[in-house]
Amino acid sequence: MCGIVGELSFDSAPDLALLTRMLSRLPHRGPDGSGIYRDHHVGLGHARLAIIDVGGGAQPMGNGDGSVWVTFNGEIFNYIELRRELLALGHRFRTSSDTEVILHAWEQWREGCFPRFNGQWALAIWERDRRRLILSRDRLGVRPLYLTRVGGRLLFASEVKALFADPRVPRAFDRLGLAETMTFWSPVAPRTVFSGIEQLPPGHVAFVDERSHRTVPYWQPEFPPRGGEEPQDLERNAADVRERVIAAVRLRFLRSDVPVGAYLSGGLDSAITAAVIAAYTEAPLQTFSLRFADEDFDEGPFQATMAHHLGTEHHEVTVRAEDIGAVFPEVVRHAEMPVLRSAPAPMFLLSGLAQDHGYKVVVTGEGADEVFAGYDLFREARLREFVARNPASTVRARGLELLYPWLTRSPGQVPAFAREFFGRHLDTADPAMSHRTRWDTSAALLRMTVPHPDWDADVSGPLLARMPSGHREWDPLSRAQWLEMSTLLSGYILAAQGDRMLMAHSVEGRFPFLDPDVVDLANRLPARHKLLGLSEKHILKTAFRDLVPERILSRPKQPYRAPDAASFFAGRGQPWVDQVTSGDAVAAAGVFEPRAVAALVGKCRRTGGVRMSNTDNMRILAVLSTQLIHRHFIAGDASSDQDRAPAAPMTVTDLVHG
Repeated sequence: MCGIVGELSFDSAPDLALLTRMLSRLPHRGPDGSGIYRDHHVGLGHARLAIIDVGGGAQPMGNGDGSVWVTFNGEIFNYIELRRELLALGHRFRTSSDTEVILHAWEQWREGCFPRFNGQWALAIWERDRRRLILSRDRLGVRPLYLTRVGGRLLFASEVKALFADPRVPRAFDRLGLAETMTFWSPVAPRTVFSGIEQLPPGHVAFVDERSHRTVPYWQPEFPPRGGEEPQDLERNAADVRERVIAAVRLRFLRSDVPVGAYLSGGLDSAITAAVIAAYTEAPLQTFSLRFADEDFDEGPFQATMAHHLGTEHHEVTVRAEDIGAVFPEVVRHAEMPVLRSAPAPMFLLSGLAQDHGYKVVVTGEGADEVFAGYDLFREARLREFVARNPASTVRARGLELLYPWLTRSPGQVPAFAREFFGRHLDTADPAMSHRTRWDTSAALLRMTVPHPDWDADVSGPLLARMPSGHREWDPLSRAQWLEMSTLLSGYILAAQGDRMLMAHSVEGRFPFLDPDVVDLANRLPARHKLLGLSEKHILKTAFRDLVPERILSRPKQPYRAPDAASFFAGRGQPWVDQVTSGDAVAAAGVFEPRAVAALVGKCRRTGGVRMSNTDNMRILAVLSTQLIHRHFIAGDASSDQDRAPAAPMTVTDLVHG
């Protein structure tokens, strides 16, 4: 895992000092070394976290004659198999790195190489003779890639803060990006929350030359028509799922030249990945868990059950609400987007625990909920579809009271509210029926904003227009999964809560449930094999019932949560909160109405942030994180923009001045 930067110009040579400054913003992504390649049209930079071929995989890397160069963030897990195939085709290798495999794969198959990669990546390939730049990102957006144009030049980087190393890059909010964030929990690629800055969409490749800039997909989630899934046998499908998940876990655990650990959350997904490592590899396993001082959020007993069951060397960090408030400004600086939950902050502290124990790589269970239908949202949609067949039925409507049993203030405790709230948007022809209630709840945040036409824009329309043409033939669960993969997974789970919190402490996350073979199989499964009645991830439970203790296997799904408003207002509170929510600071940001913010902050102070409603918790998180984004990036807080020395040693290949 690494950080990449670059500049493309057809008018003059890229600025070496700028490339160095861009790298200086990403030392956390690559503390083990750095490098720059520059010729008369392109500059490529790389900050390295050395994991595969530690001694020989330095970047940027060129092919044998220097006609093709690459800077690459991520891992190609099947590089050994691809290398073997390329050797048989006559290619010769100088290193044992997956980076060199990318170069030869490009030479052999051009853009056809990307569907062959089993990995997680963001990369830039420069064809010097053709004067063409190629940018690519993995299927589901595990690794980030941002780009902007300024002064006739194209800049790209793993993080937005590196783009802002160029003082010519405008610093302003994109209100449509903010509107998407306050609806979907994240902007939807290619949009970001910054004006003039885009992100390459997951599963896409961009080709840039002097005449054009063309971006095309090479992959997107697909599902079979309803009733067209094969095979239909649960046990046979479970055996196939087991085989592919085991292969995916082994590939991610064993393909490393440094030790690999595993996260244990206390839930099914990380229990499966850790159990597979213990059962199907010979290597010792160290596990890392996140605990909470507040028992309403703590899953420690389940984590201890699994660690004891596997006999791992187990480590844990216990997080208090005030710990979240203390690190939140740094968390937002790494997330580079507003967040509607405090959940990324404890993940930031967890990756710090892994780093403290000398680990650069961890295997985690992210992705299983999206791929195998684990979220309460999918259960809710199933019940709402059931109600839609006969909305007048009180018996059917009472099923909605079964939702969210883990929530202290569950809607089921107020049946009339549950029936009214979840009884909205029952048009089964609407491809977004599953998500409308969530989007409505999140979009309530926009009522606090300063009036602007963009707040009234229909952000869901463009998203739904991107759905594959055959989506109306899919099962409703498949449509819900497509939406979840295209919004929350890539934009929030893998970004603000995933890559950014891991890489803040120079730790790479690996996600077996997002292996392309696992995803492709899961997408072909009948809906009932993933969600049987209200039993989520049913096929995973069937496939791994022998490896996971019954206490974990049968526990109700409890999503990962952390204290929200209380993290900032309990006890003495956090001094930075007053700074970013002052009337002047809110007015300067120009997003929220100062009086609305003052009223919300006053309410939080009176209650200490305890027992706030779901909407108020989201509101205060949206305000605080948006204000921090403004302070860090728009207003140009000096402490946030401070350049740090790039990782040493630094190598420079400069074809402009030799």
